[in-house]
Amino acid sequence: MTTAAAHGLIDLHCHFLHGVDDGARNLDEALDLARAAVADGITASAMTPHFHPGRYPNQRSVIALHVAAFQQALDEHGIALKVHLGGEMRASDESLAQLMDHEVPFLGEVKGLKILLLEFPHQGLPGWGVGFVYRLLEMGIRPLIAHPERNKHVMAEVDRIQPYLAAGCWLQVTGGSLLGHFGKASQKAAWALMEQDAVAVVASDAHNLDSRPPHLAAARALVASEYGGKRADRLFTNTPASILGIG
Repeated sequence: MTTAAAHGLIDLHCHFLHGVDDGARNLDEALDLARAAVADGITASAMTPHFHPGRYPNQRSVIALHVAAFQQALDEHGIALKVHLGGEMRASDESLAQLMDHEVPFLGEVKGLKILLLEFPHQGLPGWGVGFVYRLLEMGIRPLIAHPERNKHVMAEVDRIQPYLAAGCWLQVTGGSLLGHFGKASQKAAWALMEQDAVAVVASDAHNLDSRPPHLAAARALVASEYGGKRADRLFTNTPASILGIG
């Protein structure tokens, strides 16, 4: 059994890799993000650059090289962070084609299903969204929906996410949302999902040190105070470790 003592905090969603999306702009910023993550108690982070055809035309084969180079840089600078290959795929027909060409990385595999960090447009859940996730599930892929609490439809009516849960999706809530860093509406939605025990993972979605840092410890402490340490360990350590295969 994976334990928090064995792994510390594990972040399944962050944008440290420089020059590939709207995260770190250069290696120095990337290293500073990693240092901040380690200082916050994070021991492993999945590098999840945006896979968004037409905006961020990333490919798995290229990002894998970036991750390997970044791990080497971390080791050379004595930064005790282990990084793993991942990606945040924007739901679309174009990204689905990229997925079928094996150019979108999975976070890992749990009970025979590959785990994919999936993002929907912030302005709302599209009418074709549930059908899209069923296509993924038929392919042996379980969507881990990124930051649903920051989706305008979910902020307005949290039960809009229920069909996705019923289909078999998992949810990744942002630690900053629990703390109110993205506004009251997203905070309310995040805690409503927590109250329903609908959240599989809490992650940072870190992009920079100023407004979106790689911090999880404060959110974990708050979750532990509300629901106990066992559940906090599951959301911030055990489930992420299981997904990454480091349990």
